Amino acid sequence: MYSGIETFGKLVEYRASAKSHIRFVRFEQEDVTYHQFNSNGNKVAHYITDLGLTKGQTCASMLPNCPEALYTWLGLAKIGVIEVPINVAFRGHLLTYILNKAECQAIIISSQWVDRLIDILDDLTHLRHVIVVGDNEKPVPGLITTHSIASILDKSSDAPIEVEIKPTDPSIILFTSGTTGPSKGVVLTHRSNFKNASNCCEVMKYGPNDRLFTVFPLFHANARYTTVLAALLADCDVVLHDKFSASRFWDICRIEKITAFNFMGSLITILMKQPERPEDREHLVRKAFGGPTPLDLYDDFQDRYGVQISEIYGLTEGGTVTNNPSESFRKGSCGIAAPYYDVEIHDEEDYPCPPGVAGEIVIRPKEPGIMFTEYYKMPEATLKTWQNLWLHTGDRGRMDKDGYIYFIDRQKDAIRRRGENISSFEVEVVLNDHPKVLDSAAIGVPSELGEEEVMAVVIVKEGEALTPEELLDFCQPRMAYFALPRFVRFVTEFPRTPSQRVQKYKLREEGITNDTWDRERVGYQVLR
Repeated sequence: MYSGIETFGKLVEYRASAKSHIRFVRFEQEDVTYHQFNSNGNKVAHYITDLGLTKGQTCASMLPNCPEALYTWLGLAKIGVIEVPINVAFRGHLLTYILNKAECQAIIISSQWVDRLIDILDDLTHLRHVIVVGDNEKPVPGLITTHSIASILDKSSDAPIEVEIKPTDPSIILFTSGTTGPSKGVVLTHRSNFKNASNCCEVMKYGPNDRLFTVFPLFHANARYTTVLAALLADCDVVLHDKFSASRFWDICRIEKITAFNFMGSLITILMKQPERPEDREHLVRKAFGGPTPLDLYDDFQDRYGVQISEIYGLTEGGTVTNNPSESFRKGSCGIAAPYYDVEIHDEEDYPCPPGVAGEIVIRPKEPGIMFTEYYKMPEATLKTWQNLWLHTGDRGRMDKDGYIYFIDRQKDAIRRRGENISSFEVEVVLNDHPKVLDSAAIGVPSELGEEEVMAVVIVKEGEALTPEELLDFCQPRMAYFALPRFVRFVTEFPRTPSQRVQKYKLREEGITNDTWDRERVGYQVLR
């Protein structure tokens, strides 16, 4: 591993100078060499500079996994323009909110989602430039200028970039699920990204003979920092797909000679549901990195596929917080504190809990610059998270006498579904916009695939009639497909605190009742 560089652009340049025409990434059937990666990143950097964006300003990206997503990441990083990756499922209110809150002056977007941008154009306050990726390029009306990524890569200069970038400079704003309010933009530096990646390399013992595989999107930290950046640090290469295929997963691993992959959400559960095959262990994969693994599948998965599992616990603001490597794995735990963090369990008064007693997981760094610097333009939220000089994760857990952390649940009002963090607040904003809805509460209920499903508990206005199908038809064009509630339950009142806050824990305890509607049971179609 090369550890003397801590900025993304310089690391890519270093690898390209030594391994110019060697493949770094394979997208499906398309290979990208180190030279192509660095050259095309320079072209994006020069073009964005010519548009007038400078270091410290923001540019959004809304792209599937594709070479252009990598070139965008690299080009912006080289000139210090802060990238704001947006989940490609976002639309409507949430897409508007992120572009405005992050003050994005430009966006690099796939042609398949330009219509979503046009739908909200009148509500955007900062956007000036749209760069389109794809064959069906559609001009954006009004004062917005439209550009083509194909033209940029064909005509722009790939001369070296001379902007000075420091490890402590911000590189990205990742929007994390809001709880009692809108989503917050987590500002991360190059150094924090590198710490996340280097920890992954150390836990997994990655080296030049490895080949990493991920199906997770580059708008998440997982694929960026524990696959792509980890591979750059470990001097190995990457196979990156845009979609997960359970039936083809192991065939891909065999064909591509994969040695390790990342997992989260329900990936392990889904792979275990595949029919057993004689060749289940006929591959080169030695390890998997992620979490969590259902306890009842941990041993069976390793026995069936011959793959060792290493797990971690982390969050957007702090990257990887605890490590549970396969060599010293403690089942049921998410591991011990990473060497660069202090981790404690605190009670409601913010005092440390004794071993075995549940409380909130809190963390603080032992090294400078390895955590988020702020919630973008949200100083009060930043200060609240850093109570008493500890970052409060909003997650409940306990610690045993040996220092192993056991995750229990989320104190914060967010829902985790198949690897996606969903803001209950933002689901409720859409539900409450329905003219027949008086009030609503979005909660997470257990899923048969692990993690949670979204449930909407709804109070209908007096004198109105509303069906679950009618409600979801209203929601579909206004929210991400993965946030669309699976379960709908109509009630006449909510349990509330004396201050009239909804007691969601009571709704979660009631869970899926006999009068709860399930869209999967009735075959309701979700559009993507």
